[in-house]
Amino acid sequence: MPATIYKTLAATPIEIVGGEGVWLHGARGERILDTCGGVAVSSLGHRHPRICAAMAREAQQTVAWAHAGSFTCAAAEELAAFLVARSGGLARAQFLSGGSEAMEVALKVAYQYHHERGEPDRSIFIARRQGYHGSTLGMLSVSGNRDRRSIFEPLLPPASFVSPCYAYRDKAPGESDEAYAGRLAAELEETVRALGPERVAAFVAEPVVGSTNGAVPAVPGYFRAVREVCDRYGVLLVLDDVMSGMGRSGPLFSHLEDGILPDITVIGKGLAAGYQPISAYLVAEHVYAALAAGSGIVRNGQTHVNHPYACAVALEVQRTIEDERLLDSARARGAQMRALLEETFAGHPFVGDVRGRGLFLGVEFVADRTSKRPLAGGGALVAELKRRALSRGLLIYPGAGTVDGVRGNHVLFAPPFIASPAEIAEMVGRFAELLDECQPLLSSSAHADA
Repeated sequence: MPATIYKTLAATPIEIVGGEGVWLHGARGERILDTCGGVAVSSLGHRHPRICAAMAREAQQTVAWAHAGSFTCAAAEELAAFLVARSGGLARAQFLSGGSEAMEVALKVAYQYHHERGEPDRSIFIARRQGYHGSTLGMLSVSGNRDRRSIFEPLLPPASFVSPCYAYRDKAPGESDEAYAGRLAAELEETVRALGPERVAAFVAEPVVGSTNGAVPAVPGYFRAVREVCDRYGVLLVLDDVMSGMGRSGPLFSHLEDGILPDITVIGKGLAAGYQPISAYLVAEHVYAALAAGSGIVRNGQTHVNHPYACAVALEVQRTIEDERLLDSARARGAQMRALLEETFAGHPFVGDVRGRGLFLGVEFVADRTSKRPLAGGGALVAELKRRALSRGLLIYPGAGTVDGVRGNHVLFAPPFIASPAEIAEMVGRFAELLDECQPLLSSSAHADA
């Protein structure tokens, strides 16, 4: 009997013994094509020679660990400088271990910013329904997905929620992007005013909503309108770029595409492309200056802050992406994949929407394309899709509760940046074959609550 705890307690996952590029190798000879970078993590794929060499080199010359309260290291300093220089105006960075952890600290910093400036009552965070910001209790409190909050609801600190920017379902017929963005910004402003501007600390959002919605981007102009509302009331804008950032949805930082500068942004999954656990939050100069002029400390402590080895590996990953022009490749492969998905499923009875940005794409299933009525089946349906995909040597990242945390299903695509045109075509081809095989299953789900 294994001693390991798995996510699904009654099932033992496939044992992985190796990988190469976009392929994973199982202990029983499986060769699995990865369409999603695991969970939008493996942007460089597996066994990238430059990263493997850097890991071996750094293991010989980097200290195992150094307390960030007493020491710094060249890798942390260089990685921070690298990211800040490409952020469009952010000023400082600190490194942690995972996205939930970095988001947690980001919100603590947001509150500390207000406290240091003499506004300790600014303790309310506004987020969006269907957003997801991490699995800690603090981050579940600002995550608007009902399924992920689930049984933990009684433990969660209070937060306030507004509508997502979900054009496929919520944009009115004939409504322009500008009008839709303005309507959502007005809702945010009304919420701030109702709560009391002097009590609101920050607005928290994903630039492109990932796992809970399936790569839903904001319409053009949305974040500019949101930024104006935040500025009007002294509310900080905190962007969760953990999944969508580091080139996944286009530029290195997603906010560059939206033409704004957040007060705080958080990055994670693609920072070291999975070769090391590492995340970061970056702050604008005015946020840093407020803390420096006040208590002069960040009121937080984590074991692996600015971890020397993790920073060194992440720095090599980011240099490799830049040197090999992989952001350009990711944009090209994203355009290719989106075009193939749109062409392949243009008339599919159960595919309602293909959306996303960059190499970060989603397919939303529906029971009826005209009414957009979601499929029934929930988590059981997507679990079966994933099981059948793996039996075909295909790793997919499906999700349930797409519409409101309970109804709807999608599949998220986020393959490694190093995928070739042929591999992208094979991913879409195998996925199309999977849906052909699952047509009776989808049809049954479509008629379950008709």
